[in-house]
Amino acid sequence: MGKPQSVQKVELLVGVIFKDGSLLSELECCLEEMFGPTELRSQAYDFDVTDYYEAEMGTNLKRIFYSFRQLIDPDVIVEVKLKTNDLEGKFAADGKRRVNIDPGYIDFYKLVLVSNKYLGQKIYLGKGVYADPTLYYDRGWKSYAWGFPDFRSGCYDEFLDAVREAYKAKIRVQGWR
Repeated sequence: MGKPQSVQKVELLVGVIFKDGSLLSELECCLEEMFGPTELRSQAYDFDVTDYYEAEMGTNLKRIFYSFRQLIDPDVIVEVKLKTNDLEGKFAADGKRRVNIDPGYIDFYKLVLVSNKYLGQKIYLGKGVYADPTLYYDRGWKSYAWGFPDFRSGCYDEFLDAVREAYKAKIRVQGWR
């Protein structure tokens, strides 16, 4: 019988889809209260690859990403998702979300997002939360056939590279490969 291996920590990443940029300062403060100081913040990218959120959030949406200084154990991602669900509710108005918050994590090899929606490739983690393997790293970010169009396009790759490099620096200090 094999001995359980210790689990390597991962870099928490939170993506936010929004329309009203004036909400971001307060939102980032809330995220920092939950997860500690942000380390990197992306530019606001146009989010025009789907109209999925249009009925609820409107048009001309943007997406921004935050990474955090503190590494996390990958199994806490379920609790992270539940906390960000509550935060979406805090920012809602008239029963509609004004922000869609997609947490996930990066390690040496992949980007995993988490969701409350089931699809065939997703892995159930518990408490209504599913892991969605979104990208893998092989001399650059590669997408899976089922990946979201914006991630498949490569438009976030430069920012994700910066997050991965920050992660690698932190993890090496802790003695991992």
